[in-house]
Amino acid sequence: MTLNTKLFDGVVVFNQVVESGGFSAAANVSGHSTSYISKEINKLEARLGVRLLNRTTRSISLTPEGKEFNIQCQQLILDAQQAQGILNQSHILPKGILKISCPIGFGSAYLKPVLAEYLNRYPDVTLDLDFSDRHVDVIQDGYDLVIRATTNLTDSSLICKKLKTFKAYTVTSFDYIKRFGKPTKPEELTNHQCMCYANHKIPTRWSYKSLTGETISVDVPQTILSNNAEMQLAMVIAGNGICRLPEFYMQKELAENKLEILFQEYESQLVEVYALYPSRKHLSPKVRCLIDLLMEIIPQ
Repeated sequence: MTLNTKLFDGVVVFNQVVESGGFSAAANVSGHSTSYISKEINKLEARLGVRLLNRTTRSISLTPEGKEFNIQCQQLILDAQQAQGILNQSHILPKGILKISCPIGFGSAYLKPVLAEYLNRYPDVTLDLDFSDRHVDVIQDGYDLVIRATTNLTDSSLICKKLKTFKAYTVTSFDYIKRFGKPTKPEELTNHQCMCYANHKIPTRWSYKSLTGETISVDVPQTILSNNAEMQLAMVIAGNGICRLPEFYMQKELAENKLEILFQEYESQLVEVYALYPSRKHLSPKVRCLIDLLMEIIPQ
């Protein structure tokens, strides 16, 4: 395949004409003459074999082909600017304050070694850490990066990078089973003491899917409502009820046989952990380097 070395000739000029609303305005912004702008557009149209702009003495407008071409050109220019920004910042070492929010359980199990290595590599960065289970607003609360564990990511305005997938389990203690019996199917939860997570949309509604694909939703009785998963887990280990949490909150307790997993004949709910940040454009070195380190250290 022969490389077309003139593939992008005139594209930036065309985009500037569309954004500025005319040849003269584009010439003023770019520092070129109006005749230069006009010649570049003419050459671009000739090379493409289509008319991109309808011209009158007072105005311009996009042709149908021009509208489609403009949409594609905007993305090409944005990608090129982003690539140039990465190159321009690649030699800049991270510095300043890096504000992060992360769920307690995931932070304790996975983020500690990442942050330790990060500070070893980039000592000019100061970390501002919020280890909590509260749902923060990335933009309004001024976070550089937020780690979020969820079954349904809703922040469509943010850039997200998936870090890891975990299973969620319904668990209780052996002491609780001795005292109150072991529920063998989700419907039996209505007769038990349940620890509910306040950050869920409907904390008392727990859903399960059987291996045959049947979905079951149970409205469980709420013995404790809490926005802190560690509190729920502590109460369950103490024999006070049943909870449902991602496995990263209770890996140690499961390994030490302090908990029994219920309803193993049902499909495990999956919890995705994401790194969220406001924009790819002009991404600061301190955030970019942390994202790279997260992907390097956290096992996939």
